Amino acid sequence: MARDLRVSMDQDLADDINPREPKKLPKQARENAAMNVDWPHLPSEHKKPRQRYMEKDGKCNVHHGNVKETYRYFSDLFTTLVDLNWHFSMFIFTLAYTVTWLFFGLLWWFIAYVRGDLEHVDDKSWVPCVENLNGFVSAFLFSIETETTIGYGYRVITEKCPEGIVLLLIQAILGSIVNALMVGCMFVKISQPKKRAETLMFSNNAVISLRDGKLCLMFRVGDLRSSHIVEASIRAKLIKSKQTKEGEFIPLNQTDINVGFDTGDDRLFLVSPLIISHEINEKSPFWEMSRSELDTENFEIVVILEGMVEATGMTCQARSSYVNTEVLWGHRFTPVLTLEKGFYEVDYTTFHDTYETPTPTCGAKDLEELQREDRLYTAQRNQGTLNGAPRSEKNNIGVQPD
Repeated sequence: MARDLRVSMDQDLADDINPREPKKLPKQARENAAMNVDWPHLPSEHKKPRQRYMEKDGKCNVHHGNVKETYRYFSDLFTTLVDLNWHFSMFIFTLAYTVTWLFFGLLWWFIAYVRGDLEHVDDKSWVPCVENLNGFVSAFLFSIETETTIGYGYRVITEKCPEGIVLLLIQAILGSIVNALMVGCMFVKISQPKKRAETLMFSNNAVISLRDGKLCLMFRVGDLRSSHIVEASIRAKLIKSKQTKEGEFIPLNQTDINVGFDTGDDRLFLVSPLIISHEINEKSPFWEMSRSELDTENFEIVVILEGMVEATGMTCQARSSYVNTEVLWGHRFTPVLTLEKGFYEVDYTTFHDTYETPTPTCGAKDLEELQREDRLYTAQRNQGTLNGAPRSEKNNIGVQPD
């Protein structure tokens, strides 16, 4: 069963590596431009593409089917109307007003018909319920004038019609409710900050490389607008199926990825593009993952950026995701910020660009063991306790060559 739920996701990583112009790369990248990395080649024509949990634009590929308790949608009717697509919203908006006008127009015509007003249209001595109402069309127009408070002054209700006065009160109250509901839905739908999220950018790829001697998973975020996102925060989730020790298979299990929650680095001042870093330590789900294992793992990293829109104060959320083939091992992001005369300039043409850098091919766990042995060897050599013993060859493995 677990095998059936898993979907093969191996792709050709070489397709994700684009040649970069040397003049756009930092000095270190130009010095290591001749570095040849043997990326694993897997024939993608024989592999099925991995089904993403979330698209790059933040749309979730989850559909709710066989919902039997559909009455729950009507218990929160306002949210249901707001969540509808625009063409359905416009259709319901038009239908609500039209049905209301027709319904009350029919009631006004029925009152005139029962009272006999339609039979005494030309009788000047007859006092009708509504003056100048001579058919259903005029009753429909009077219903529109009443509910929208247009008041043309041609068709008016008389004081000799108590049933018409009661109907007028009912239509005025129900018409106000319909106006409040429909206009409120449209206002909330128009003011939703979903479009604001389209100016928040995520890098096309995530990278894994060394930062301060530690393997780190990194991706870049940016804001195209001059108005800032207030109280911006970032979080990440690892979506990966797992099997418990008891044999239970959990599809699409969600695991938190620490991107600075304990240090406060997840709180962003998003004025210029920022590189979000996740240190791969013993608490990281990538602790034992090496470069070769990255190509065979089946996982997806979902990143969520949220904050308040400065102009409106409403909460905005932008999402993106990275599958394993979009995580580049041994890469760094090309700098996009330069200092000009009196200001800093961001070049978004290189926002998604990366360059290769020397990076160990072993996992973070093995790297820490190698570094610990290296520190122990150095300490013993400085104390003169090695007595000429050669250094272990284990310390020389797992590093990507220059």
